[in-house]
Amino acid sequence: MKIAFLLLFLPLTLLGQTSFETAVQYYNAENFRKAKPLFESYLKEHPGDKRTREYLGDVAGYAKDWDTAIDFYEALVEEDENNANYQFKYGGAMGMKALSINRLRAAMYIGDIKEAFETAAQLDPKHVEVRWALVEFYIQLPSIIGGSEEKAIKYADQLKAISPVDGYLANGYIAEYNDRPKDAERLYKKAIEIGGSPHTYEKLANHYEKNNQPKEAIETANKSLKIHKRNTLNYQIGKIAAQYNLDAELGIDCLLAYIENYSVKDGVPKDWAYYRMAQIYKNQGKKQTALVWIDKALKNRPDFKEALEEKQFIQAL
Repeated sequence: MKIAFLLLFLPLTLLGQTSFETAVQYYNAENFRKAKPLFESYLKEHPGDKRTREYLGDVAGYAKDWDTAIDFYEALVEEDENNANYQFKYGGAMGMKALSINRLRAAMYIGDIKEAFETAAQLDPKHVEVRWALVEFYIQLPSIIGGSEEKAIKYADQLKAISPVDGYLANGYIAEYNDRPKDAERLYKKAIEIGGSPHTYEKLANHYEKNNQPKEAIETANKSLKIHKRNTLNYQIGKIAAQYNLDAELGIDCLLAYIENYSVKDGVPKDWAYYRMAQIYKNQGKKQTALVWIDKALKNRPDFKEALEEKQFIQAL
């Protein structure tokens, strides 16, 4: 009788577990409209669950509801101030909020953004994303309110110690932002030489293995794959290849990998990857292929200003 009584409640328990798991599945599939109510329902039953609150903060962020995202991340930081990821997301949400309001109001967020990002960097010496955020923060912030190229370079050099490709890209970005095109091109070329794409390293490792290359070469390629595991690097390498007309084959390979592995977490929409593909083929003089890619960029965003301008250049070939 006791067993039968307990079995009555078993489906309810499984339902709660399935509800959360289903929400995660919807979230991973980028179906945030369906994920959100399931997470909210689960949170009502488990109000202290940190995973659910973080997911809801992420969902709010993707919806550009920065106030709600800030509320979720701030509460998580208050409960666990030593969690680097909470600090990073809190700083990021405040940063996006600051970009969406007037400069006077935005200035009120600067101290908190800086504190959250720098805390995350201290807590996690290998946190790549927060160091990129700090490079952006210090290079774009006017010096009168704390901007500093020196500090941006400091975090770019920290990136270099973690991931040489990220380091060269970050220092190249700083040089480009400060109107030093020759320095930017030199640094970007170095990033291209290293080959920052995880897709490229995987192909390299497979090539070595098929051609009976030394074990050390295979291990080096695989080690690089582990380091450069972020899909965003595929886009960054492709972008540089397009902008500076460098290593078209690598650029195309990286952009195709970016498109294939794309998720909203990568930040840069796929239409920008299509745009960069068109640029590379334009650089090669391949007009028809370039037009195919630029039309893909314009398909879902007909008012894509940069793509419309690029299409005119391609048509003039």
